[in-house]
Amino acid sequence: MTPQTDPVDRSIDLAMSIGNLQLANPILVASGTFGYAREMEPWVDMKRLGGILPKTITRDPRPGNKPWRTVETASGLLNSIGLDNDGIDYFLAKHWPYLRQLEVPVIVSVAGKSRDDFVALASQLEEAGGMPAVELNISCPNVANGIDFGTDPQSCYEVVSSVRRVASFPLLVKLTPNVTQIAEIAKAAEDGGADAVCCINTVLGMAVDWRKRSPILGNRLGGLSGPAIKPIALRCVYQVASRVKIPVVGIGGIATLDDCMEFFVAGASAVQLGTVNYYDPQAALRCVEGLPEAVASLGCRSLREVVGSLKP
Repeated sequence: MTPQTDPVDRSIDLAMSIGNLQLANPILVASGTFGYAREMEPWVDMKRLGGILPKTITRDPRPGNKPWRTVETASGLLNSIGLDNDGIDYFLAKHWPYLRQLEVPVIVSVAGKSRDDFVALASQLEEAGGMPAVELNISCPNVANGIDFGTDPQSCYEVVSSVRRVASFPLLVKLTPNVTQIAEIAKAAEDGGADAVCCINTVLGMAVDWRKRSPILGNRLGGLSGPAIKPIALRCVYQVASRVKIPVVGIGGIATLDDCMEFFVAGASAVQLGTVNYYDPQAALRCVEGLPEAVASLGCRSLREVVGSLKP
């Protein structure tokens, strides 16, 4: 596979904004599924994407969880990576110089074990400068304390508001579906100063080898992604978009143009493609290519007219 030329119809307005972050189009690739972008360069023309979210980084290096770390399911993927990364210092020294020169917005994903961790990460990114936006991953199910801040509105508010005080860049907050009232968590993120919320992270799941009578994942539990969770993600986007005024970014089982359009109609202003990148790295580019025609087929000249247009 080789990168293709850009055939997108420019007469249809695909632009979206998140705070002061301007996206030429709303098709992004999700953190943890696109490496640090350099790995995908042979197959993907980066500048045609709406945005790139590299692998989540933490304050200190993390070895991740013991294997097995991934298990295929009938309609998705269970993962228990455990935020394996070399820490923010390594990221800024080794990955950021490459990422910042790409002709596409790079939204840096960060995760912390505490509010102080998130604040320290944001402060260091602020000091580094040039960050188009940052996604706060308060919803990873594969690490200790990974979803604590995403399951309680007050905790969510405290983390987001604390980061907001030290960060000038746009903030996206990635929410977990493993709660009863996701819209309440989203509202807390908005009240704390988030510029957008992302729905959703993976759904907590498990795989078992019955012959050995043991769990397959080394961490026992993992996060389910892929087509199996799309109906859950759509429901969350719809509920959250009805509750907050800031943009909602849809994530979960998105692989085709039809998937994207379903999320836009349900209330998403942008989408992130995740699991599909493992087996079809050009899927996002096909969505970008087909989006103008899909928008026009609804009698619209801009994607903004489509967002949240689901009929009663």
